[in-house]
Amino acid sequence: MNFKQYGRPAVIAIAAALALSSCAANEGAAPDKAASDLSGTINAGGASSQQAAQEAWTAAFQTTNPDVTINYDPSGSGAGREAFISGGSDFAGSDSFLKDEELAGEFATCAPDAKAVDLPVYISPIAVIFNIEGVTDLNVDATTLAKIFKGDITKWNDPAIVALNEGTTLPDTAITAVHRSDDSGTTKNFADYLGQNAPDVWTEKAEDPFPYKTGEGAQGTSGVVDAVTNGVGTIGYADASRAGDLGVAKLKVGDKFVDYSAEAAAAVVTGSPLVEGREANDLAFELNRKTTNPAEYPLVLVSYAVVCTEYADADKAELVKAYVGYMASAEGQAEAEKSAGAAPMSTDLQDKVAAVLETVK
Repeated sequence: MNFKQYGRPAVIAIAAALALSSCAANEGAAPDKAASDLSGTINAGGASSQQAAQEAWTAAFQTTNPDVTINYDPSGSGAGREAFISGGSDFAGSDSFLKDEELAGEFATCAPDAKAVDLPVYISPIAVIFNIEGVTDLNVDATTLAKIFKGDITKWNDPAIVALNEGTTLPDTAITAVHRSDDSGTTKNFADYLGQNAPDVWTEKAEDPFPYKTGEGAQGTSGVVDAVTNGVGTIGYADASRAGDLGVAKLKVGDKFVDYSAEAAAAVVTGSPLVEGREANDLAFELNRKTTNPAEYPLVLVSYAVVCTEYADADKAELVKAYVGYMASAEGQAEAEKSAGAAPMSTDLQDKVAAVLETVK
Protein backbone atom coordinates (compact mmCIF):
# COMPACT_ATOMS: atom_id res chain seq x y z
CA MET A 1 0.00 0.00 0.00
CA ASN A 2 1.30 3.39 -0.89
CA PHE A 3 0.29 6.82 0.43
CA LYS A 4 3.19 8.73 -1.14
CA GLN A 5 0.99 10.58 -3.59
CA TYR A 6 -0.82 12.36 -0.75
CA GLY A 7 1.57 15.00 0.53
CA ARG A 8 -1.00 16.44 2.88
CA PRO A 9 -1.62 16.58 6.64
CA ALA A 10 -4.42 14.06 6.19
CA VAL A 11 -1.80 11.41 5.52
CA ILE A 12 -0.28 12.02 8.92
CA ALA A 13 -3.68 11.75 10.54
CA ILE A 14 -4.48 8.48 8.85
CA ALA A 15 -1.02 7.08 9.56
CA ALA A 16 -1.40 7.97 13.22
CA ALA A 17 -4.80 6.35 13.30
CA LEU A 18 -3.34 3.21 11.77
CA ALA A 19 -0.62 2.99 14.37
CA LEU A 20 -2.79 3.75 17.39
CA SER A 21 -6.17 2.28 16.62
CA SER A 22 -6.03 -0.42 13.97
CA CYS A 23 -5.54 -3.26 16.43
CA ALA A 24 -8.43 -2.15 18.60
CA ALA A 25 -10.55 -1.44 15.56
CA ASN A 26 -10.02 -4.92 14.16
CA GLU A 27 -10.81 -6.48 17.51
CA GLY A 28 -13.99 -4.44 17.83
CA ALA A 29 -15.07 -4.78 14.22
CA ALA A 30 -15.95 -8.45 14.39
CA PRO A 31 -19.25 -9.31 16.06
CA ASP A 32 -19.04 -9.73 19.83
CA LYS A 33 -21.46 -12.43 20.89
CA ALA A 34 -21.07 -11.65 24.56
CA ALA A 35 -21.90 -7.96 24.59
CA SER A 36 -23.75 -6.68 21.53
CA ASP A 37 -25.89 -3.65 22.25
CA LEU A 38 -26.39 -2.77 18.57
CA SER A 39 -29.91 -2.52 17.23
CA GLY A 40 -31.53 -1.17 14.09
CA THR A 41 -31.68 -1.78 10.35
CA ILE A 42 -29.04 -1.34 7.66
CA ASN A 43 -30.31 -0.94 4.12
CA ALA A 44 -27.63 -1.28 1.47
CA GLY A 45 -27.18 -2.53 -2.05
CA GLY A 46 -25.08 -2.53 -5.16
CA ALA A 47 -22.43 -4.92 -6.48
CA SER A 48 -23.87 -8.32 -7.31
CA SER A 49 -20.32 -9.67 -7.15
CA GLN A 50 -20.59 -9.31 -3.37
CA GLN A 51 -23.83 -11.28 -3.16
CA ALA A 52 -22.45 -14.58 -1.86
CA ALA A 53 -20.16 -12.81 0.59
CA GLN A 54 -22.94 -10.48 1.74
CA GLU A 55 -25.21 -13.44 2.45
CA ALA A 56 -22.51 -15.00 4.63
CA TRP A 57 -21.55 -11.71 6.29
CA THR A 58 -25.17 -10.88 7.05
CA ALA A 59 -25.86 -14.29 8.57
CA ALA A 60 -22.76 -14.16 10.78
CA PHE A 61 -23.26 -10.55 11.87
CA GLN A 62 -26.96 -10.93 12.65
CA THR A 63 -26.29 -14.11 14.63
CA THR A 64 -24.05 -12.23 17.02
CA ASN A 65 -26.04 -8.99 16.82
CA PRO A 66 -29.61 -10.33 16.92
CA ASP A 67 -31.22 -6.90 17.16
CA VAL A 68 -29.68 -5.78 13.87
CA THR A 69 -31.38 -6.38 10.51
CA ILE A 70 -29.30 -6.11 7.33
CA ASN A 71 -30.89 -5.81 3.90
CA TYR A 72 -28.53 -5.97 0.91
CA ASP A 73 -29.94 -5.70 -2.62
CA PRO A 74 -27.49 -6.98 -5.31
CA SER A 75 -28.84 -4.46 -7.82
CA GLY A 76 -25.50 -3.71 -9.51
CA SER A 77 -22.76 -1.23 -8.70
CA GLY A 78 -24.27 1.70 -10.59
CA ALA A 79 -27.69 1.29 -9.00
CA GLY A 80 -26.08 0.88 -5.58
CA ARG A 81 -24.12 4.13 -5.85
CA GLU A 82 -27.19 5.99 -7.15
CA ALA A 83 -29.30 4.78 -4.22
CA PHE A 84 -26.63 5.81 -1.71
CA ILE A 85 -26.12 9.22 -3.29
CA SER A 86 -29.86 9.91 -3.29
CA GLY A 87 -30.29 8.86 0.35
CA GLY A 88 -31.97 5.52 -0.35
CA SER A 89 -29.36 3.35 1.39
CA ASP A 90 -26.88 3.47 4.24
CA PHE A 91 -23.87 2.34 2.22
CA ALA A 92 -23.23 1.13 -1.31
CA GLY A 93 -21.41 -1.93 -2.53
CA SER A 94 -19.55 -1.07 -5.72
CA ASP A 95 -16.96 -2.73 -7.96
CA SER A 96 -16.22 0.78 -9.27
CA PHE A 97 -14.87 3.46 -6.98
CA LEU A 98 -16.71 6.78 -6.92
CA LYS A 99 -16.25 8.90 -10.03
CA ASP A 100 -14.79 12.39 -9.71
CA GLU A 101 -18.14 13.92 -10.64
CA GLU A 102 -19.87 11.82 -7.97
CA LEU A 103 -17.35 12.93 -5.36
CA ALA A 104 -17.97 16.56 -6.33
CA GLY A 105 -21.70 16.24 -5.72
CA GLU A 106 -23.87 15.94 -2.64
CA PHE A 107 -24.63 12.75 -0.71
CA ALA A 108 -28.10 12.74 0.82
CA THR A 109 -27.21 9.93 3.23
CA CYS A 110 -24.37 11.99 4.68
CA ALA A 111 -24.35 14.99 6.98
CA PRO A 112 -24.36 18.42 5.24
CA ASP A 113 -21.00 19.10 3.55
CA ALA A 114 -19.75 15.58 4.37
CA LYS A 115 -18.44 13.39 1.58
CA ALA A 116 -18.15 9.67 0.92
CA VAL A 117 -15.11 7.41 0.67
CA ASP A 118 -14.34 4.07 -0.97
CA LEU A 119 -13.27 1.30 1.41
CA PRO A 120 -12.13 -2.06 -0.02
CA VAL A 121 -13.99 -5.03 1.44
CA TYR A 122 -13.89 -7.73 -1.25
CA ILE A 123 -11.19 -8.81 -3.72
CA SER A 124 -12.03 -11.36 -6.37
CA PRO A 125 -10.90 -12.59 -9.78
CA ILE A 126 -13.27 -12.09 -12.70
CA ALA A 127 -13.73 -15.39 -14.50
CA VAL A 128 -14.16 -15.62 -18.26
CA ILE A 129 -16.85 -18.30 -18.38
CA PHE A 130 -17.79 -20.30 -21.47
CA ASN A 131 -20.11 -23.04 -22.68
CA ILE A 132 -18.85 -24.65 -25.92
CA GLU A 133 -19.93 -28.17 -26.77
CA GLY A 134 -16.99 -30.56 -26.65
CA VAL A 135 -14.55 -27.96 -25.27
CA THR A 136 -13.36 -28.12 -21.67
CA ASP A 137 -10.20 -26.00 -21.88
CA LEU A 138 -9.84 -22.61 -23.53
CA ASN A 139 -6.93 -20.17 -23.78
CA VAL A 140 -7.45 -16.50 -24.59
CA ASP A 141 -5.35 -13.38 -24.68
CA ALA A 142 -6.57 -9.83 -24.19
CA THR A 143 -6.60 -8.95 -27.88
CA THR A 144 -8.63 -12.00 -28.87
CA LEU A 145 -11.00 -11.51 -25.94
CA ALA A 146 -11.52 -7.87 -26.90
CA LYS A 147 -12.32 -8.87 -30.50
CA ILE A 148 -14.81 -11.49 -29.30
CA PHE A 149 -16.74 -9.08 -27.08
CA LYS A 150 -16.54 -6.25 -29.60
CA GLY A 151 -17.98 -8.55 -32.28
CA ASP A 152 -14.93 -8.68 -34.54
CA ILE A 153 -14.50 -12.44 -34.02
CA THR A 154 -17.75 -14.34 -34.51
CA LYS A 155 -16.91 -18.06 -34.81
CA TRP A 156 -15.20 -20.36 -32.33
CA ASN A 157 -12.93 -21.81 -35.02
CA ASP A 158 -11.61 -18.38 -35.96
CA PRO A 159 -7.86 -18.65 -36.71
CA ALA A 160 -7.00 -16.25 -33.86
CA ILE A 161 -8.64 -18.54 -31.29
CA VAL A 162 -7.30 -21.73 -32.91
CA ALA A 163 -3.74 -20.35 -32.74
CA LEU A 164 -4.04 -19.98 -28.95
CA ASN A 165 -5.46 -23.47 -28.45
CA GLU A 166 -3.14 -25.96 -30.13
CA GLY A 167 -4.46 -29.49 -29.85
CA THR A 168 -8.06 -28.43 -29.13
CA THR A 169 -10.75 -28.94 -31.77
CA LEU A 170 -12.91 -25.83 -31.84
CA PRO A 171 -16.31 -26.06 -33.55
CA ASP A 172 -17.65 -23.97 -36.42
CA THR A 173 -20.17 -22.48 -34.01
CA ALA A 174 -21.28 -18.88 -33.74
CA ILE A 175 -20.05 -17.03 -30.66
CA THR A 176 -22.59 -15.46 -28.33
CA ALA A 177 -20.73 -13.04 -26.08
CA VAL A 178 -22.81 -12.23 -22.99
CA HIS A 179 -22.29 -8.95 -21.20
CA ARG A 180 -24.01 -7.13 -18.33
CA SER A 181 -27.03 -5.10 -19.45
CA ASP A 182 -27.08 -3.05 -16.22
CA ASP A 183 -24.51 -0.55 -15.01
CA SER A 184 -21.88 -2.84 -13.58
CA GLY A 185 -18.56 -2.38 -11.88
CA THR A 186 -17.64 -5.85 -13.08
CA THR A 187 -18.08 -4.56 -16.63
CA LYS A 188 -15.90 -1.56 -15.84
CA ASN A 189 -13.12 -3.79 -14.49
CA PHE A 190 -13.42 -6.14 -17.48
CA ALA A 191 -13.33 -3.21 -19.92
CA ASP A 192 -10.39 -1.64 -18.07
CA TYR A 193 -8.41 -4.87 -18.47
CA LEU A 194 -9.19 -5.02 -22.20
CA GLY A 195 -8.54 -1.32 -22.77
CA GLN A 196 -5.15 -1.42 -21.07
CA ASN A 197 -4.00 -4.61 -22.80
CA ALA A 198 -5.66 -4.33 -26.22
CA PRO A 199 -6.05 -0.56 -26.75
CA ASP A 200 -6.06 -0.81 -30.55
CA VAL A 201 -9.16 -3.01 -30.37
CA TRP A 202 -10.97 -1.87 -27.24
CA THR A 203 -11.06 1.85 -27.86
CA GLU A 204 -13.93 2.87 -25.55
CA LYS A 205 -13.27 4.21 -22.06
CA ALA A 206 -13.94 1.79 -19.20
CA GLU A 207 -17.28 2.66 -17.63
CA ASP A 208 -20.07 0.79 -15.87
CA PRO A 209 -22.25 0.41 -19.01
CA PHE A 210 -21.05 -2.07 -21.61
CA PRO A 211 -19.83 0.18 -24.45
CA TYR A 212 -20.66 -1.74 -27.63
CA LYS A 213 -23.97 -2.75 -29.20
CA THR A 214 -22.87 -6.34 -29.73
CA GLY A 215 -23.55 -9.73 -28.20
CA GLU A 216 -26.27 -10.43 -25.67
CA GLY A 217 -27.02 -8.41 -22.54
CA ALA A 218 -28.11 -9.95 -19.23
CA GLN A 219 -29.14 -8.40 -15.92
CA GLY A 220 -26.74 -8.88 -13.03
CA THR A 221 -24.16 -11.56 -12.38
CA SER A 222 -26.87 -14.21 -12.13
CA GLY A 223 -28.26 -13.19 -15.51
CA VAL A 224 -24.89 -13.54 -17.21
CA VAL A 225 -24.24 -16.93 -15.62
CA ASP A 226 -27.71 -18.16 -16.60
CA ALA A 227 -27.32 -16.92 -20.20
CA VAL A 228 -23.94 -18.62 -20.61
CA THR A 229 -25.21 -21.83 -18.96
CA ASN A 230 -28.35 -22.07 -21.08
CA GLY A 231 -26.89 -20.86 -24.37
CA VAL A 232 -24.89 -22.48 -27.16
CA GLY A 233 -21.37 -21.31 -27.95
CA THR A 234 -21.56 -18.73 -25.18
CA ILE A 235 -18.90 -16.75 -23.34
CA GLY A 236 -19.24 -14.17 -20.57
CA TYR A 237 -17.57 -12.61 -17.56
CA ALA A 238 -18.59 -12.87 -13.93
CA ASP A 239 -17.26 -12.79 -10.42
CA ALA A 240 -15.35 -16.04 -10.00
CA SER A 241 -17.50 -17.07 -7.05
CA ARG A 242 -20.37 -17.60 -9.48
CA ALA A 243 -18.56 -19.63 -12.17
CA GLY A 244 -19.93 -22.92 -10.87
CA ASP A 245 -19.49 -25.84 -13.27
CA LEU A 246 -19.00 -23.68 -16.37
CA GLY A 247 -15.76 -23.75 -18.31
CA VAL A 248 -13.34 -21.00 -17.31
CA ALA A 249 -10.78 -19.68 -19.79
CA LYS A 250 -7.12 -19.23 -19.00
CA LEU A 251 -5.70 -15.75 -19.61
CA LYS A 252 -2.34 -15.10 -21.22
CA VAL A 253 -0.11 -13.31 -18.70
CA GLY A 254 3.41 -12.74 -19.94
CA ASP A 255 4.21 -15.85 -21.99
CA LYS A 256 1.97 -18.26 -20.05
CA PHE A 257 -1.73 -19.04 -19.82
CA VAL A 258 -2.93 -18.89 -16.22
CA ASP A 259 -6.01 -19.89 -14.28
CA TYR A 260 -7.57 -17.44 -11.87
CA SER A 261 -6.94 -17.88 -8.18
CA ALA A 262 -7.61 -15.86 -5.06
CA GLU A 263 -3.87 -15.66 -4.37
CA ALA A 264 -3.06 -14.35 -7.86
CA ALA A 265 -5.84 -11.76 -7.60
CA ALA A 266 -4.60 -10.56 -4.22
CA ALA A 267 -1.05 -10.28 -5.58
CA VAL A 268 -2.16 -7.77 -8.23
CA VAL A 269 -3.88 -5.60 -5.61
CA THR A 270 -0.83 -5.66 -3.35
CA GLY A 271 1.30 -4.36 -6.22
CA SER A 272 -1.12 -1.60 -7.25
CA PRO A 273 -1.10 2.05 -6.14
CA LEU A 274 -4.00 4.11 -4.85
CA VAL A 275 -5.80 6.47 -7.21
CA GLU A 276 -4.02 9.81 -7.25
CA GLY A 277 -5.59 13.09 -6.23
CA ARG A 278 -8.01 11.78 -3.62
CA GLU A 279 -8.33 12.32 0.10
CA ALA A 280 -6.03 10.12 2.13
CA ASN A 281 -8.97 8.26 3.67
CA ASP A 282 -10.25 7.16 0.24
CA LEU A 283 -8.73 3.75 -0.49
CA ALA A 284 -9.52 3.38 -4.20
CA PHE A 285 -7.03 1.36 -6.25
CA GLU A 286 -5.51 1.95 -9.70
CA LEU A 287 -5.08 -1.72 -10.57
CA ASN A 288 -2.02 -2.94 -12.43
CA ARG A 289 -3.67 -4.69 -15.38
CA LYS A 290 -0.50 -4.92 -17.49
CA THR A 291 1.43 -7.28 -15.27
CA THR A 292 3.48 -9.92 -17.09
CA ASN A 293 4.05 -11.96 -13.92
CA PRO A 294 2.17 -15.29 -14.27
CA ALA A 295 1.81 -15.40 -10.48
CA GLU A 296 -0.59 -12.44 -10.80
CA TYR A 297 -4.07 -12.50 -12.35
CA PRO A 298 -4.82 -9.07 -13.82
CA LEU A 299 -8.54 -9.53 -14.49
CA VAL A 300 -9.50 -8.76 -10.91
CA LEU A 301 -11.98 -6.54 -9.15
CA VAL A 302 -11.77 -4.71 -5.87
CA SER A 303 -15.25 -4.19 -4.52
CA TYR A 304 -15.82 -1.31 -2.13
CA ALA A 305 -18.16 -0.28 0.64
CA VAL A 306 -18.96 3.36 -0.10
CA VAL A 307 -19.62 5.08 3.23
CA CYS A 308 -20.04 8.62 4.56
CA THR A 309 -17.25 10.38 6.41
CA GLU A 310 -20.10 11.72 8.59
CA TYR A 311 -23.68 10.46 8.57
CA ALA A 312 -26.80 12.57 8.87
CA ASP A 313 -28.04 9.93 11.33
CA ALA A 314 -25.49 9.13 14.04
CA ASP A 315 -27.22 5.85 14.89
CA LYS A 316 -26.83 4.70 11.29
CA ALA A 317 -23.17 5.64 11.47
CA GLU A 318 -22.58 3.28 14.38
CA LEU A 319 -24.35 0.41 12.63
CA VAL A 320 -22.49 0.93 9.34
CA LYS A 321 -19.13 1.24 11.10
CA ALA A 322 -19.72 -2.01 12.97
CA TYR A 323 -20.93 -3.98 9.95
CA VAL A 324 -18.43 -2.68 7.38
CA GLY A 325 -15.74 -3.07 10.02
CA TYR A 326 -16.71 -6.71 10.36
CA MET A 327 -16.68 -7.21 6.58
CA ALA A 328 -13.12 -5.87 6.37
CA SER A 329 -11.85 -7.65 9.51
CA ALA A 330 -9.83 -10.85 9.54
CA GLU A 331 -12.96 -12.77 10.57
CA GLY A 332 -15.08 -11.21 7.83
CA GLN A 333 -12.43 -11.80 5.18
CA ALA A 334 -12.13 -15.44 6.20
CA GLU A 335 -15.92 -15.77 5.86
CA ALA A 336 -15.80 -14.26 2.35
CA GLU A 337 -13.00 -16.63 1.38
CA LYS A 338 -14.96 -19.63 2.63
CA SER A 339 -18.34 -18.66 1.17
CA ALA A 340 -17.33 -16.87 -2.06
CA GLY A 341 -13.75 -17.86 -2.82
CA ALA A 342 -12.67 -14.25 -2.33
CA ALA A 343 -9.06 -13.26 -1.85
CA PRO A 344 -8.61 -12.15 1.76
CA MET A 345 -7.31 -8.60 2.05
CA SER A 346 -3.86 -8.26 3.55
CA THR A 347 -3.59 -7.46 7.24
CA ASP A 348 -2.11 -4.11 6.24
CA LEU A 349 -5.18 -3.25 4.15
CA GLN A 350 -7.56 -4.51 6.83
CA ASP A 351 -5.86 -2.16 9.28
CA LYS A 352 -6.12 0.80 6.93
CA VAL A 353 -9.86 0.26 6.45
CA ALA A 354 -10.32 -0.06 10.22
CA ALA A 355 -8.41 3.19 10.79
CA VAL A 356 -10.62 5.09 8.33
CA LEU A 357 -13.77 3.70 9.96
CA GLU A 358 -12.54 5.00 13.30
CA THR A 359 -12.84 8.52 11.88
CA VAL A 360 -16.39 8.06 10.55
CA LYS A 361 -19.04 9.92 12.56
